[in-house]
Amino acid sequence: MSRIGKLPVAIPAGVKVTADANLITVEGPKGKLTQDYCDSVKIEVEDGHAVVTRVDDSKNARAAHGLYRSLIRNMVQGVTDGFTKTLVINGVGFRAEVQGKLLVMNLGYSTDFIAAIPDGLTVTADGQGKINITGIDKQQVGEFAAQIRRLRKPEPYKGKGVRYDTEVIKRKVGKAGVK
Repeated sequence: MSRIGKLPVAIPAGVKVTADANLITVEGPKGKLTQDYCDSVKIEVEDGHAVVTRVDDSKNARAAHGLYRSLIRNMVQGVTDGFTKTLVINGVGFRAEVQGKLLVMNLGYSTDFIAAIPDGLTVTADGQGKINITGIDKQQVGEFAAQIRRLRKPEPYKGKGVRYDTEVIKRKVGKAGVK
């Protein structure tokens, strides 16, 4: 039995969870999320908890058991609290600003990078080189943050680039003067 999959997901007050045929819907104060699920698991909503059970003991069912429990938990957390990722831009002249539904970044190349902000996400950029990405869908927040980081990965010698605020860059020493 999956250690994660067998745990029930607590549904707080103000959140409505419905499980129809192969579709689970979570509605809360911040919005509404839906997720398809496969036939190898069964989702039941009862007494303020959502419980995921396996239909059989196949490899596919065992793999999906913990997965769908985690997805439901993330959906419930997203519609109540939301998710946030913070990126830090390091480098001389590197900057980012939000212009309407566009994120415009100068990352040391000859041209600026312009990224369209997806629907459902809120992006703020301050003058200190921080970009905050907020939304209710954990996957969407993480994917957009990864796309921004991919534009200029942090390098190990000076630490220039775009990194997550919790990320630690392992620094290397440069060339040593030879005598």
